[in-house]
Amino acid sequence: MQNSVSDTRISRYEAPVRVVLANSKGGCGKTTIATNLAAHFAASGKATALIDFDPQGSSMQWLQARHRGLGTIHGVAAYSQLANSTRTFVMRKLPEETERVIIDTPAGLKGNALSDMIRDTDIMIIPVTPSPIDIRATTSFIKEVLLSPAFRSRPILVGAVANRVRRNTLVYSKLELFLRSLKIPFVTSLRDTQYYVRASEHGLGLTDMQSRHDTDTQEWSFLLDWVDAAIEKVIERRKHDHHDSGNSRASDKSSSEVDSSARSGHSDNF
Repeated sequence: MQNSVSDTRISRYEAPVRVVLANSKGGCGKTTIATNLAAHFAASGKATALIDFDPQGSSMQWLQARHRGLGTIHGVAAYSQLANSTRTFVMRKLPEETERVIIDTPAGLKGNALSDMIRDTDIMIIPVTPSPIDIRATTSFIKEVLLSPAFRSRPILVGAVANRVRRNTLVYSKLELFLRSLKIPFVTSLRDTQYYVRASEHGLGLTDMQSRHDTDTQEWSFLLDWVDAAIEKVIERRKHDHHDSGNSRASDKSSSEVDSSARSGHSDNF
């Protein structure tokens, strides 16, 4: 089954890259972007998992509607498992072959729950819709992310996406100005269109639709390019950390051998 859960725990540095959609404000389109990213990675041949922490379960409903002939996506209804499991435990119980993990989060994500999510992810995408309320809520959310001890101890890659926008409107101009003023990348703007609604009804992503509009394809290309570049940075960082860790262990072993040799009176240096 697509939403079965494996008992395999991933602990190597090649562990799947985790992309979270987050904003404390509800109704900003986190699920739409999460499901479209999952569809994109699955279509690209990546072993993909979609984890839904939102009690509404919209991502899992989308996955249930998805045709099995399309790229397989491993679904995890995490919102139903948190009563008996920690967030980290849920996210680590994935098939061993998993390469990409997309995480859909609920509204109201803050405090310890936000810190835990930052620790358990690599890339965060923050969708924002064009309204004064959303802008104010997003300002507070981004501030909490950047000041979080979890972020400061291990900075993750964060980008903002303007979602459900209608260009050439005053409210969009204000949103664009706001996003360009942030200390995080303003990745792209996604227009308000019924394409996403129709795709969602059938468990499809924009990638799966042959009739997609050129405008949507171009808007998404900016997001996908940014995500791909972010993934490369994550992988390079892991390789670097793994290499440093290996050197540290080798150094510790060498120091231990020298100390042992010195204590036994067989050191070549003395």
